[in-house]
Amino acid sequence: MSTPKTDGFFMPAEWAPQKQAWMLWPERTDNWRLGAKPAQAAFAAVMRAIAQFQPLTVGVSQSQFENASEQLADCANIRVVEISSDDAWVRDTGPTFVIDGKGGVRGVDWRFNAWGGFDGGLYFPWHRDDQVARKICQLEQVQRYRTDDFVLEGGSIHVDGEGTLITTEECLLNANRNPHLNREQIEALLADHLGISKVIWLPDGLYNDETDGHVDNFCCFTRPGEVLLCWTDDPQDPNYDRVRAAMDALSQHTDAQGRRLKVTKMPIPGPIFATAEECEGIDQVAGTQPRDPAIRLAGSYVNFLIINDAIIAPCFDDPKDAEAKAILQGCFPERTVVMVPGREILLGGGNIHCITQQQPAP
Repeated sequence: MSTPKTDGFFMPAEWAPQKQAWMLWPERTDNWRLGAKPAQAAFAAVMRAIAQFQPLTVGVSQSQFENASEQLADCANIRVVEISSDDAWVRDTGPTFVIDGKGGVRGVDWRFNAWGGFDGGLYFPWHRDDQVARKICQLEQVQRYRTDDFVLEGGSIHVDGEGTLITTEECLLNANRNPHLNREQIEALLADHLGISKVIWLPDGLYNDETDGHVDNFCCFTRPGEVLLCWTDDPQDPNYDRVRAAMDALSQHTDAQGRRLKVTKMPIPGPIFATAEECEGIDQVAGTQPRDPAIRLAGSYVNFLIINDAIIAPCFDDPKDAEAKAILQGCFPERTVVMVPGREILLGGGNIHCITQQQPAP
């Protein structure tokens, strides 16, 4: 009945030492084309990249357990466990881990409604996804805080580990998440469950982000007092006004420690669109987010994962790939930047940060 804050727990920054990372195996054919086989190959490439640097646990349904186990059998650093789920976005369905700085680790189990429930949600049902965080906490034998009255996805927040959180109004103030809560009440819940003291609100996320503007696809901390922000100088790009509104918000606030934020600009790839052939390879199911080659995809280099000694980031066979890698290396000179093809993951609605979840070391 307590909260992480009252128990002395807080969410550490992503660059804090990690015990392992978590992923889920993709298989739903109404989101991943051609029986999810291209997506499985793309996910496996991310898994192998992570496993070069630290342990990884992959949750797999019973029907895909043998397939995933055989595909990953050559990776000694990867553990495959049976976890049923509705899709593979463990950033949003898995627990947000919190620590007390004394060796304690616990998990926050946010209520999940598939990014909007029956008001713009991306699929139904989602009850197995809403159980993923509990299953992971039980496997790791860590205590769990459940927020039955508060919907949140891990991709909608970023923290610096020193009291500051960034998010977007487009997502957290959306009526399809927590219509019974106002901004101040949401800030109080974030403070209670993540141990933060300052929330910096950006107006919107990236254009056409089907998660209603998750911040992890748009802006993130790279170290205390420094953030990386998607950017375009093209007035015709629908992100032009969005990135400038975010820059204005970031420039008007200090972090929880009173520091002015240093902002590094990250170019946006593309524009990227699915091909007609890629869209045709997806099963048609009522209630699932449609795929259409006319809809611009929310591709982003900011959707990367920080792990021990490395950055695992998406590339898109785009002219901006090399620039993005150089910017990431400049932000994280002490880490190896590994670029992994992200197009196939993007076709399903997200990217590397969305399909991973870090577990801090005790």
